[in-house]
Amino acid sequence: MSDLLEDEDLSAALKKCPEWEYEKNAITRTFEFEEFMDGIDFVNSVADIADEAQHHPDIRINYTKVTLKLTTHDAGGVTEADVELAQRVDNLVD
Repeated sequence: MSDLLEDEDLSAALKKCPEWEYEKNAITRTFEFEEFMDGIDFVNSVADIADEAQHHPDIRINYTKVTLKLTTHDAGGVTEADVELAQRVDNLVD
């Protein structure tokens, strides 16, 4: 099991992925796309990365907006695994 990031470590980790926000023991980011299918293609790419990492986000699709929520359920909050996955996802779009 991964160790929960404490406040100071979490703040430092979020500087690596500044588009993500901390809320309720998770980090989230909403991505907006031109077309619905662009968002679906993005979700499929995220699914590949997440499966490879064996760390799966909660995904909400709302037409052209996709919101990802990352948390490590076993640890009860955000761990380094969440931050690493967030960075990998950022690399898909940035």
